[in-house]
Amino acid sequence: MSIHPFSEEQITQRLLFDNPWWSKNDVDSFYSKMKKRLYFDLFMKLVSQRDINRAVVLMGPRRVGKTVLLFHTIQKLIDSGVDSKKIIYLSVETPIYNRLPLESLFNLARKALKDESYEDYYVFFDEIQYLKEWEIHLKTLVDSFKTTRFVVSGSAAAALKLKSDESGAGRFTDFALPPLTFHEYIHLLDLEGLIIPSKKVWNGTERNFYNTFDINQLNDHFIRYINFGGYPEVIFSASMQEDAGRYIRNDIVDKVLLRDLPSLYGISDVQELNSLFTTIAYNSGGEFSLEELNQSSHVEKNTIKRYLQYLEAAFLIQIIHKIDQNAKNFKRVSHFKIYLTNPSLRSALFSPISITDPLIGNMVETAVFSQWQHRSDTYIHYARWAKGEVDIVGLNQRQKPAFAIEIKWSNRYFEKPADLKSLLSFLKENHLKEAIVTTIDKTGRKDWQDLALEYIPASLYAYTLGRNAVEMKK
Repeated sequence: MSIHPFSEEQITQRLLFDNPWWSKNDVDSFYSKMKKRLYFDLFMKLVSQRDINRAVVLMGPRRVGKTVLLFHTIQKLIDSGVDSKKIIYLSVETPIYNRLPLESLFNLARKALKDESYEDYYVFFDEIQYLKEWEIHLKTLVDSFKTTRFVVSGSAAAALKLKSDESGAGRFTDFALPPLTFHEYIHLLDLEGLIIPSKKVWNGTERNFYNTFDINQLNDHFIRYINFGGYPEVIFSASMQEDAGRYIRNDIVDKVLLRDLPSLYGISDVQELNSLFTTIAYNSGGEFSLEELNQSSHVEKNTIKRYLQYLEAAFLIQIIHKIDQNAKNFKRVSHFKIYLTNPSLRSALFSPISITDPLIGNMVETAVFSQWQHRSDTYIHYARWAKGEVDIVGLNQRQKPAFAIEIKWSNRYFEKPADLKSLLSFLKENHLKEAIVTTIDKTGRKDWQDLALEYIPASLYAYTLGRNAVEMKK
């Protein structure tokens, strides 16, 4: 029989410390003063659905604000009239709670509250990955206490996703909190005064697009976003930006690659995994193949597949698949593009990128793709064939091309639309009448033969994508 090293009185004192609203009806001002992420309303709605007997599993990369989101949720519950003594928060990584089952923690909290009832609680378990077989514990709680709402969060995103999929069917609802969009970056820094709401007819429908009072200032922030903007803490901290490499690499990348249970995906050599990720990060937006990765790393192809699966489940990369000029999938998947889910990962691993850097085009493309990961209503591919390529092709549910987008960090194609030979060819081949082309700072619509090209600065397009994604979800 194992003996827990801490007394019940010590655990109670820790519970009282972690749950200050039991006595003062408010969360710590450190959290309440922080601006809410724009995903807050979506998450709050999910937590408030008491008629559905499921636990909410909040997952996402490290340092994107999951714990802060939990405290904002707790404050909102209190403000909406929920008894503060019916809200329990426990961080499973706290040493004093080490190895205690979730039900024991729930019972100890109720005992500290002197409440014999199991009814109508909101229970938040933070950093759930630190408890072995958490998914079994959580499933038991959901089945046993049907009027209590359980919410868990964790930074070991790949492990959480795997366990949630395996054990949580019908019991868990996943909520992914991604890195900041460019829209959220602008929102958190109170820069909305730069933005002008407007609308455009795109793909036959009037949609929200946005303009700006000062494209040069917006572009300066876009480059800052590319370098530092994925993490709320970093955008507010000059000292973190000065040493972003150490902060992001040590606290985010290394912990994901070395600590967040890669063994669940059959990964035993974390140095190989780290080497592969470094190669991908440097070449984000490039086209890869298993053959090329095998030759450069001398790692078996099946092992590389597992590594890619893990990195994708850990929200570090997204893989985009190729179609041909006729928008057909290739029977044999030989090549694919890989993008970092957050462009600032690359800057941290190597060095911040400047507006004139030779690789700025790839990182602008990565930033735009990072906005697309917030959308679940479109199948995104890229097109490549012998003589051409189109950066983004959206397929509809029938797997037919719905739109095409060319991501450029250049004004050249605004002046010379005829140079967009691949894009124009793809539009004609697939009976599309229009496309978006991004620029540095040029805006306008140009007709070329019977086709229409909508030119939008890349920074504004990224802002529009991120903002529309959240508003569509709402």
